Amino acid sequence: MATNVGIIGAGGMVQYHAAGFKQAGAHILAIADPAPGAAKKTAEKWGIPHAYESVEAMLAAHKELEAVSIIVPNKFHASLAIQCLNAGKHVFCEKPPALNAAEVLEIIEASQRSGKHVMFNFNNRARPESQAMMQYIEQGQVGRINSAQTKWIRRTGIPGFGGWFTTKALSGGGPLIDLLHMVDLAMYFMGYPEPAHVLGQTFSDFIQDKSFKGPWGIPDREGGVTDVENAAHGFVTFKTGQVLTLQVSWAEMVKREEVSVVFQGTKAGGKVERLFGIDGIDDTALDTCELYVQENGNSVNRSIVTPACEDMGRIGSAANFIEAIEGRAKPLNTPEQAYRLMQVIDAIYASATTGKPISL
Repeated sequence: MATNVGIIGAGGMVQYHAAGFKQAGAHILAIADPAPGAAKKTAEKWGIPHAYESVEAMLAAHKELEAVSIIVPNKFHASLAIQCLNAGKHVFCEKPPALNAAEVLEIIEASQRSGKHVMFNFNNRARPESQAMMQYIEQGQVGRINSAQTKWIRRTGIPGFGGWFTTKALSGGGPLIDLLHMVDLAMYFMGYPEPAHVLGQTFSDFIQDKSFKGPWGIPDREGGVTDVENAAHGFVTFKTGQVLTLQVSWAEMVKREEVSVVFQGTKAGGKVERLFGIDGIDDTALDTCELYVQENGNSVNRSIVTPACEDMGRIGSAANFIEAIEGRAKPLNTPEQAYRLMQVIDAIYASATTGKPISL
């Protein structure tokens, strides 16, 4: 029997969730969105049988729903995840997991009470390059990763002004919380160690400058709030002795958009990278996956060839959720990892505010 799935939120990410669920053989039964007509329009586009303007109505009408995906502004991730877990549904939630680490703990507690899975859309783990690199790491060819440097940087990428992305009360922050994927991917490669100390700084020089607006996002909202950073830099030490350097930005004086994890292991180094010719446009991207080793006294660089994946693993990530709850695949992420990731993000914001390192 196909798993029955409901979707909460009728935004652009529905295309990837829907494609992934269908790829895994699930049946998308219903969609809910409070914006008048939004769910109905998306349901018609994606062939979803039922549309509702409240989550409560969808859950009440379809007791047969086994799982839900959550595609809404960040502020509502935790409350909706907990509501659906309490209703006995498995949950697949867009990133970030929540506004902060404390909310992730509440989600974990709800998951444990209900006995249902909760996973987050850390889709870059599902990219072919990431999966190929993880095979080398798991096979022991990299050794222990001592250090990593991670970037998701943009020259022009502010996703609208005055909307929920730039309103801290709704988003939790700017690019650090929005573009957390490479921090997550680096920690994934490193074995998701427990953070010990964090030093960070944020910058807001360009956050009001409309010449730094990106080619994607949501419309500007007149009179709306824009109170988040446009760039964040940080340094994390872990209780294992491993270290991580990070740079994340929507707007920064860099040459081009770069999405990368570079690491140094005891047996090999490596890089997973995506370079964009035009900020935010996937079909201009160049992907690289490399290993760096010493063999017979020579420096050897191995280029790992992987299939093209323009959607950056979004479809594969959604498919993995269905396969995981059905017991057909190992889940690509766990809520405990999400908690450690949000600990790091919280600590960078705290360090930037206090001007001091944060100990966890």
